[in-house]
Amino acid sequence: MVAIVAAHSTPYYAEATKTTKEKLDEAEKGKKETEQRIDEEKQNRDSLDQKRSSLRKELNGLNSDLETISAHLDDLYDQIEKKEQEIAETQAELEDAREREKVQYEAMMKRIRFMYEDSETLYLEIMFQAKNFSQLITLSNYVDALASYDKRKFDEYQQYRIEVEELEAKLQSENVELNLLKEEAEEEKANVIVVINKTSAKVTEYTGKIDEYEALIQEEQALLKKQQEDIAALKKQYEEELRLSRLSANSVWRDISEVTFDDGDRYLLANLIYCEAGGEPYDGQVAVGSVVINRVLSPVYPSTVSGVIYQRSQFSPAGSGRLAYALSVNKATASCYKAADEAMSGFSNVGNCVYFRTPIEGLSGTQIGGHIFY
Repeated sequence: MVAIVAAHSTPYYAEATKTTKEKLDEAEKGKKETEQRIDEEKQNRDSLDQKRSSLRKELNGLNSDLETISAHLDDLYDQIEKKEQEIAETQAELEDAREREKVQYEAMMKRIRFMYEDSETLYLEIMFQAKNFSQLITLSNYVDALASYDKRKFDEYQQYRIEVEELEAKLQSENVELNLLKEEAEEEKANVIVVINKTSAKVTEYTGKIDEYEALIQEEQALLKKQQEDIAALKKQYEEELRLSRLSANSVWRDISEVTFDDGDRYLLANLIYCEAGGEPYDGQVAVGSVVINRVLSPVYPSTVSGVIYQRSQFSPAGSGRLAYALSVNKATASCYKAADEAMSGFSNVGNCVYFRTPIEGLSGTQIGGHIFY
């Protein structure tokens, strides 16, 4: 297609299609870069998603461990409650035994004190009461038996009290052990909770990052869609410019004498020149006016000054509102009006050029001031 244009079109149209082709190539390159970024962001998202899935499995395992520890703690609490009840019962028995011990101890002390203080009188009374030696022996044996009984009962109680105290010590020891187990289990539970919280925080962090990548992917996909639309538009524009190039090559331009200008064309053209080249040298202002008139003379553009200037997407001041403002206050200078008059007379200092823009690499043409005309 480019070869056909080169063979059958004039140079200024060839330059126009070349500029559009360069834009198209840049757009295609940008689309590929966007697609590459989308692939990278999807890979990052998928990698994070795998890590999140792994962490969720780990979190489920930790929750299971926590349930096991909680069940173990419940069992320990039951054991502790039972042991505390047993200790309370044993403590009550011990207090009762101590009370009985106290009563018996006081009674025994009275008997012992009595026997110690009045032993001689007691033995004399026994001897005097005895009618014979046989009775004396019997009474003496009774006293000995009574003393032995008291001692035996006292020894039995002492042994019982020792057993109760040993039981209490044992229960207290078991309670200490259970409390230690409880502390250990609570510590283990706390550790698991810490790990769970950290893991949950990681899951949340990864989820946030995944959401960020999802947002980036959506943004990039929106950009890709816009780039695809731009590429489609550039392709359409490129094809249209090729069509215009072929059409122009096979068409005959009108002579300036064949053009009838409207009353407001001079005012309109002078203000467009001001918007496009108000800060350019006079030759640059004439060149802009020449491009407009060349399009009026070309059979592939509108045949009027207003039609050319307001053709869609051709002159940016017309679309941005700058031209409308300039027209409302007549911003055009005397040199802009002079340039408009010279262009409308049929003079052109840029030949048959119908495009101009700021210079870019690879674009050749006639440069006047800050514009390339082609």
